[in-house]
This record gives sequence, C-alpha cells and structure tokens, in this order.
Amino acid sequence: MNQKHIQQPNRQELLLLKSAIAMHGSHVDISRYDETFFVKTLHRRMKETLCQAFGDYFLLIDKSLDEASRFIESFQISYSEFFRNLLTYSVLERIVLPLIVQKQKDSNKSEVRIWSCACAAGQEPYSLAILMEEIKERRQEALKYRIFATDQSQLQVHEAHEGKYMASDLDNVTLKRVSRWFDKHGNTYMVKKELKNNIDFSVFDLFNEQYSSPPASIFGDFDLVVCANLLFYYKNEEREKIIEKVSNGLHKDGFLITGETEREILIRFGYKEVYPQSGVFRR
Repeated sequence: MNQKHIQQPNRQELLLLKSAIAMHGSHVDISRYDETFFVKTLHRRMKETLCQAFGDYFLLIDKSLDEASRFIESFQISYSEFFRNLLTYSVLERIVLPLIVQKQKDSNKSEVRIWSCACAAGQEPYSLAILMEEIKERRQEALKYRIFATDQSQLQVHEAHEGKYMASDLDNVTLKRVSRWFDKHGNTYMVKKELKNNIDFSVFDLFNEQYSSPPASIFGDFDLVVCANLLFYYKNEEREKIIEKVSNGLHKDGFLITGETEREILIRFGYKEVYPQSGVFRR
C-alpha cells in the first residue's frame, strides 16, 4: 500500500485516537510528542496493519489492546550507534574530555561525572567509556570517572547493561577498539567487563518531577551531559522541560551534547556551540 494514499487524519481524529489509547491505560503520555512525529508513527502503524482509512485504524486500536500496546511501543525511541556523530566524538576525544579531566585534577574534584540521559541499548555510554579509558591509559595515572546511563525503558536499560551486539552494530568502532573492548562469541560481541566498571545503568524518566537527576547520581553536578537525538521528538514545551532538567544537573562549566539536527533547539534556549557544527554546547 502506498503511503501517499493513506488518509490524513484531522486534528479531531487525532484527539480521538489519543483518547482511545489513554483508555487502554498506557503509562506513556503521548501528548508530549511532536505532532509530525505522532502522525508519522500513526502512518507506519496503519501501513503495517493494512488500514488505509483512519476510521478503520481507530476501530482496530479501540478494540485491540495488543495494537494499542504496539502503537505505544513505537514511541519508545531506541535507535543508537557507537560514536554516532564522528565530529562530536572527535571533539570530545581531542578537546572536551581532556579539558574536563585536567580541570578535575587541578580542582581536586573526586571524579569526572557524565550523564547519558537516553542511553538506549548502551552504545552511547560505552563509546564515552572507551574514550575515558583511553585518556586514562595515555595519561598513565589514576582517573576516577562515573557515567550515569539512563533510559525510560526497562528493556533498553537491561540490554545496555548486558552489552551484547552484532558485528553490524560496531561499524563505527575501529578494529583496534573492537579488539580491545569487546569479546567475540560466535556472531556476537560482548562488552568487556572492565568497560562496565564505571557505568551505572538505571531507568529514569526525564519528565519525572520528583528527581532533578538520576537518583544514583545523588546531586548531579555533571561535567558532561549527552542529550542527543531526543529533543526533536517532543513538543516545544516538553523540550523546555528536558533542557531545564539537564541544565540544572550540569556543573557551572559543564558541556551539553546534542544531536546534529537539534543544534538550533539549544541555541534558542541560550546555549552557545563551543565548536562549530559539533553539537558541543555550553551556557
């Protein structure tokens, strides 16, 4: 079925759909998501269920708890890659992380603190841990750091903690790093235990009003927060809540990392890009 022939729902129909989903008791507040993203998700589910008319899909989701659950699951943003933006990670490796490490040493701060706030299946925090371990090896001195890796999905956090990947997942990882940080088991690669030693994995909802940062971090004070490829899924007012939360958790000299398509969002919220086109920001 060609997507251009799918009926385009109007605003009233979208409201009806959201109400039907809410009736199924979903814990996910889909009203937070950007309308364009919501409609794209709807079109994808309509194609997969062979519903060409919105009315047909509405009847399906109204009667089927299974389809309502599948619709909600499609909002769980879980795609990630190791070293996803090569320019960003190059700036982190060569400039930002060495600067943070040196400041930590000069100020006698107990540890470098990093928050990966939408860690998905773990590619992002493990990429950061690889960089930190390599800095430690180059400096040949003690370096304490902790990476707090959170996601709203329990399943994603479990997969991240397991650290099991296919060869295709490691396309952005050099052969040297694959050999150093992964163990091959048949067709899969397992993250070595030593890379996990300084990572704390936990479930955390960025919209949770009770906590300003992951409970395991106690007080935030992050030198670096990575909030990348997440903001553009949400409405402006929800983006503001996320940015306010991660900003409150940043150390006064801390860095905030975002995705390449989200740079303008941070600029609108008063952040300045430290290195052009890198997605590396400071207030």
